Amino acid sequence: MKKLTTAAAAALTMAISTAAFAQDLTIGVSWSNFQEERWKTDEAAIKGALDAAGATYVSADAQSSSAKQLSDVESLIAQGVDALIILAQDAQAIGPAVQAAADEGIPVVGYDRLIEDPRAFYLTFDNVEVGRMQARAVFEAMPKGRYVMIKGSPTDPNADFLRGGQQEVLQAAIDSGDITVVGEAYTDGWLPANAQRNMEQILTATENGVDAVVASNDGTAGGVVAALTAQGMEGIPVSGQDGDHAALNRVAKGTQTVSVWKDARDLGRAAGEIAVALAGGTAMADIDGAQSWTSPAGTEMTAVFLAPVPVTADNLSAVVDAGWIGKDALCQGVTAGPAPCN
Repeated sequence: MKKLTTAAAAALTMAISTAAFAQDLTIGVSWSNFQEERWKTDEAAIKGALDAAGATYVSADAQSSSAKQLSDVESLIAQGVDALIILAQDAQAIGPAVQAAADEGIPVVGYDRLIEDPRAFYLTFDNVEVGRMQARAVFEAMPKGRYVMIKGSPTDPNADFLRGGQQEVLQAAIDSGDITVVGEAYTDGWLPANAQRNMEQILTATENGVDAVVASNDGTAGGVVAALTAQGMEGIPVSGQDGDHAALNRVAKGTQTVSVWKDARDLGRAAGEIAVALAGGTAMADIDGAQSWTSPAGTEMTAVFLAPVPVTADNLSAVVDAGWIGKDALCQGVTAGPAPCN
């Protein structure tokens, strides 16, 4: 799978002429669950790209409801948007929204989560590689022992992409008996509270017999760490992703092993530029960096994949140097921690 480097992603530009070209365009964004910390960063980057192109931003928040998201998309279409960026709450349920947009000739960008429809341009990070990075970091810290797999939402294909990447890394150790998976659960809606409840149930079932947890994002990792802390088990290896500020602080404190950083500024910027280009008539295949990609179900998609970066105690300074998080926020409550919190 071909990936763009972060530098290349930052330089990603669409084949559009000037701001005047896009000044009459309106781009609608349908968020699945805007309450998550990271989406605010994505939104700012999307807005920045649209502002640079002279396009207008409108949005709606589905509040974790697939039914509301369909209604939201209908409303955005009624407002006369020229393109849609959709963060799907439910990959299957979003189908009628894509059809409604297609009926009106409105291009769709499937944002971060797969919408398995060839009419939706797929923009995301390489989520299989994110899963590999999560498992590698936890495996390096705990090469033998009892593992728990806390997965993402069962309605989000990314959950299984991540789990597949994790399994690739851990399979040999599982086959040899060095690793035993003692618990595994999906996390409805990716909600931290659900992840915490799942982890609590697994701890009860195993009588706290857990040595490491591969959690699929920073929100679920937060729930896992809360459950572990309640049992005096904080500090065992736990993975995550997204570079949430709270998660990076946990990495500095030593209660989370890795947060695979997907720079949402790059993803949001790319989404805004791609949406403007598609609204202006650029073919999906002509988007800069686009490639043909076949989904696990065999659907031929057009996609751009950005490259993630695993952040551990060894390279925490990278997120500060990039302006992703301030040193004070990163190091809050940390004494004698890893650089730059030492």
